[in-house]
Amino acid sequence: MSFIKGVIKAGVIAKVAQIAQRELSKPENQRKAKEMIQKVRNKTR
Repeated sequence: MSFIKGVIKAGVIAKVAQIAQRELSKPENQRKAKEMIQKVRNKTR
């Protein structure tokens, strides 16, 4: 039973990674990510 759960979890993780990669390849999402990173860096300084 735990083997099946492991396979399912691996499949879900692979799908999430695929969706994240596809979204990050879009220019508007890259811009938003850069702005968010910049905002976090400015807060820590």
